[in-house]
Amino acid sequence: MQHRIVVLGAGYAGAYVAGTLARRLSPADTEITVVNAEPEFVQRLRLHQLAAGQEIEAPQLTDVFAGTGIRLCLARVTAVDPERQVVHVADGGGELGYDTLLYALGSHGDGRAVAGAAEHAFDVAARPSALRLRERLDGLGRRGEGGSVVVVGDGLTGIETATEIAESRPGLSVALVARGELGARLSAGARSHLRRACDRLGVTVLEHTVVEAVEAARVLCADGTALASDATVWTAGFAVSPIAAAGGLEVTENGRIVVDRTMRSVSHSNVYAVGDSAYAIGDNGQPLPMSCASAGYTGMQATAAIVGRLTGRKIPNTKLEYLGNHISLGRRDGILQTVDDEGQAKPKHVGGRKAARIKSGILKMSLWTTSHPTFGLPKRKHRLVVAPDASAEKAFA
Repeated sequence: MQHRIVVLGAGYAGAYVAGTLARRLSPADTEITVVNAEPEFVQRLRLHQLAAGQEIEAPQLTDVFAGTGIRLCLARVTAVDPERQVVHVADGGGELGYDTLLYALGSHGDGRAVAGAAEHAFDVAARPSALRLRERLDGLGRRGEGGSVVVVGDGLTGIETATEIAESRPGLSVALVARGELGARLSAGARSHLRRACDRLGVTVLEHTVVEAVEAARVLCADGTALASDATVWTAGFAVSPIAAAGGLEVTENGRIVVDRTMRSVSHSNVYAVGDSAYAIGDNGQPLPMSCASAGYTGMQATAAIVGRLTGRKIPNTKLEYLGNHISLGRRDGILQTVDDEGQAKPKHVGGRKAARIKSGILKMSLWTTSHPTFGLPKRKHRLVVAPDASAEKAFA
């Protein structure tokens, strides 16, 4: 009987791990199924560009997995039952049984903490929501009267969204609302570069401003300020799906699955988590942040662990690093900020066109490696052992 591997989510981590497992494990012994709600691979790192009006490549998952033997189930995951080892899916999918589960459902925008944000604000955390924002911005452009856009949240997503919209749609008035100092986690030089970029693009920055409510046509702040807004973009919060917690997996307070060094759930030994869904400790002793880089590192470690345990091989510790942030400021400007072992910004940074080219190269590489998951890997497909070696489990868990 084949060992059933089910992968939930086909983002940066899920798609790559699924393809790599298909290349490294014998199809005589394994059956790999990927469950994803959308038929395309979504470049989440570029959704702010999509919202701003640019065309972003979205490869069909059928093409991504062509020739791998992977079964693709286009459906929304509704529940996980790790005791029965089944996944419940909507859209007529029923139940999917598994022997090994890779949980890669990622994260989504979350505006529940502020009144009206969920009802009236847009986000760029998913392709459908980014397309809805694009449609709204298109409508403002067709009016011919300009319009106002308020981006709430000064994290990387907020900064990239505000600057991208300002550059792509110069007829709109763009404001960026920061709860603290703009770019507080960047070095002094990078913060100065960011301010100059906002000034150049005409982005109005409101620092030390707390949003209390979002309405259909305005944003209400704690100091009594009311900001007119034809389109409010919420980037001040992200959350993971409650599915893992509801299924009884051990999770953090915010719902991320607690994993060991090999990305295996600490509560259920045949469940692995990667990307934003996983609460993993990096090589510096700090939790890995939600990021594309973390998706790559956790995905590589999970792949090595699953292959090792199923084939009786030694499980290596792959790198779990957080090296820094790459921030786009429109298409011709950017910031590359490296960090030290404590996650603090180093004094120097790279800015301008060079940083923009580096960021563009990283995005292209991420798309290519994810949409070609089996390229460059050994062609030999390993056979599974009857049961993972117990001594190896103890030594490398």
